[in-house]
Amino acid sequence: MRGSDVRSEGLFSYVSCEARVPEGHPLRPIRAIVDEALEVLSPDFSTLYSQIGRPSIPPEKLLRALLVQAFYSVRSERQLMEQLDYNLMFRWFVGLSMDAPIWDVTVFTKNRDRLLAGDVAAKFMAAVLGQARVKVLLSQDHFSVDGTLLEAWASVKSFKPKDGAEGGGTEGDGPDNGAGPASGKTPKSNGRNATRDFHGEKRSNDTHASSTDPDARLFKKARGQAAKLCHMGHLLMENRHGLIVDTMLTHATGTAEREAALAMLQRMNGNHRITLAADKAYDVADFIAKLRALGVTPHVAQNTTNRRSAIDGRTTRHPGYAVSQRIRKRIEEGFGWMKTYGGMRKTRHVGNPRVAWTFTLTAAACNLVQLPKLMAAV
Repeated sequence: MRGSDVRSEGLFSYVSCEARVPEGHPLRPIRAIVDEALEVLSPDFSTLYSQIGRPSIPPEKLLRALLVQAFYSVRSERQLMEQLDYNLMFRWFVGLSMDAPIWDVTVFTKNRDRLLAGDVAAKFMAAVLGQARVKVLLSQDHFSVDGTLLEAWASVKSFKPKDGAEGGGTEGDGPDNGAGPASGKTPKSNGRNATRDFHGEKRSNDTHASSTDPDARLFKKARGQAAKLCHMGHLLMENRHGLIVDTMLTHATGTAEREAALAMLQRMNGNHRITLAADKAYDVADFIAKLRALGVTPHVAQNTTNRRSAIDGRTTRHPGYAVSQRIRKRIEEGFGWMKTYGGMRKTRHVGNPRVAWTFTLTAAACNLVQLPKLMAAV
């Protein structure tokens, strides 16, 4: 017998979000890890909030929501709130009941500075890596490092002279948009988004800066590629399972990768000797000397293109060097996940502090995606 297509809206619901999520869903072990890490951070959260006044949205729920955004490639916080309204699995992971009201999207804006001041993203990553069941997965002796460009949330047309000499205009001048008599080019008006002709104009980070994101730098990774306004993100990976153990975000410069690598190594605990694998960009005599001074064996790829490598047979003769060169490429998997799924290909925020915070939290999300399978295999 055919059933009738009649809608019946129930007055009451006796099924919780918990019952809607399958027992074998991959988010279940991830949430257990996240909850344990957030419990460790509870004292830090208490110091960030006042003891009086109206209760705010719990920071634990805000962080779980941002993790869901990275897991499922939700492109904006506004869309995240929309999906959180009707997606029961998202509600379950964040910790909201089926009939709990959804927050206004501005709660992220209002709480972001507080979470930035508390360095919550870095502490959350450390709390995840500090769990006993995660520690056994980490190598304490062998690491890899690399950097990547993150396209800034700024147009190249916002890259204007610092002294404001170009066209005599200032930020927000409308159709002029920075191009005037000084450059000899007439801007083509197209409403508020005027066009610019940069041909023949000399631009550099010393004389120009973005009016949208002053921390962004004009940079290109290699010859023949287009220069873009970007930040540079750096990862330090342990070589046993390819988990990210530290992150850093810097201005995009030619020396940023080596400077960030040294800074991350100096933040590590322990005095025992370790190895560090890296690509040819790190094959610089001064950098190699500083690694050796820190007690780090440099497993850096040799750069012999029209020059002499700083890595010689004392390092390359050992079998561990070849192993490091093979495993170090796994760091690209982390960059790939963070850019493709985590939304870091083009930043959603401006300024190094906010981009760095998001970069670190996205790296923690990348680890969380891998941990359930790794822990099950142990």
